[in-house]
Amino acid sequence: MGMTLQGTGPHGGQLVIQAGAALQGARSAMVLVHGRGDGASGILQLADAFAVPGMAYLAPQASGNTWYPNRFLAPIPSNEPWLSSALAGLTNLLSQIEAAGVPPMHTVLLGFSQGACLALEFAVRNPRRYGALVGLSGGLIGPPGTVWPQTGSLEGTPVFLGCSDVDPHIPAWRVDESADVLREMNGDVTAVLYPGMDHTVTDEEIREVRRLLAPLGGRDGLA
Repeated sequence: MGMTLQGTGPHGGQLVIQAGAALQGARSAMVLVHGRGDGASGILQLADAFAVPGMAYLAPQASGNTWYPNRFLAPIPSNEPWLSSALAGLTNLLSQIEAAGVPPMHTVLLGFSQGACLALEFAVRNPRRYGALVGLSGGLIGPPGTVWPQTGSLEGTPVFLGCSDVDPHIPAWRVDESADVLREMNGDVTAVLYPGMDHTVTDEEIREVRRLLAPLGGRDGLA
């Protein structure tokens, strides 16, 4: 039987699909979090673009292909209980990955669009040294004026944020704000706003992510 997202709420019991190396015995892992209206199989196609030796790729599926119903800039209570269910699912998935022998510092969190917002929010709420943190066309969750509790440290986690400067869903100011929060939490942040880019993943972003992943592809994983 395949892996599932554990816990209660809308996303409990949703499938987690896998590619790359088998999780048991993998040197590293990547959790790929899909965007609104997409699915796990869609974002898992990025695994071919990264192809890190010995890496297991795991993509959880949101209930109804949506992690939370309203915009990421909406008041947090309006996105409950979906948001809490999604965050709890990621917590459990990371625990399953660690139980299989891949520690957080060898585990990458990557998301696109709504999935990027969820991955970044998860990392800020659960700070530790990850293998890398990647938010493609996303930002931290909450309405304008949100103050994130910056308790704990990312301990030098490599972070890449990439987004259009005119993205119709993700305002540039929230990308900048997210980068500042992650830097203050000791993330090693690279943030790029691409002029006029569509709401998509580009070859330039893929190259940036590969750069972050390079240390995870060595003989013994992350040095």
